[in-house]
Amino acid sequence: MTPTLFLMVGLPGAGKTTRARRLAAEHGALRLTSDDWMIPLFDQVEADGKRDVLEGRMLWLALEAVRLGTNVVLDYGCWARDERSAIRRLVEADGACFRMVYLPVDDETQRARIAHRWATTPEETLPLSEDDLLYGRALFEEPDAAELAGLGTADPPTGWASWREWAADRWPSFV
Repeated sequence: MTPTLFLMVGLPGAGKTTRARRLAAEHGALRLTSDDWMIPLFDQVEADGKRDVLEGRMLWLALEAVRLGTNVVLDYGCWARDERSAIRRLVEADGACFRMVYLPVDDETQRARIAHRWATTPEETLPLSEDDLLYGRALFEEPDAAELAGLGTADPPTGWASWREWAADRWPSFV
């Protein structure tokens, strides 16, 4: 059976990690969630660029796992279309299946879930301010129907010979 990489996409509070846990259990998949590593290792979600380094190694590990026939759930959020396109093309180039799992969330639900998470499991998360939420929404590139249907960007951005080259620049530890 061809392995599948499930890519979780959405803003904080969308339910990505909850769904990622379920997918991992249902598909016998390796689950890679940045926050599960960032907080224990660095006691913060953003530690001087270390998130990009960690995500690069997780992407490398995810691709190694699918090459070995293991399903993977990659729980990054992937706010940028180019990030999602790169991961899709890298997974497909390795002969695995790619499945984007997009979880939209409205403002009110997002705030309620984040407040609940902070109140009930503060050891698993860090607080997000109103400015953090607004900043995230401004940066987030919502997947359109074409991208969700697997018709995302085929070619890397101008100036890049391949998605692998682009990914190595985006996530410095990917190579």
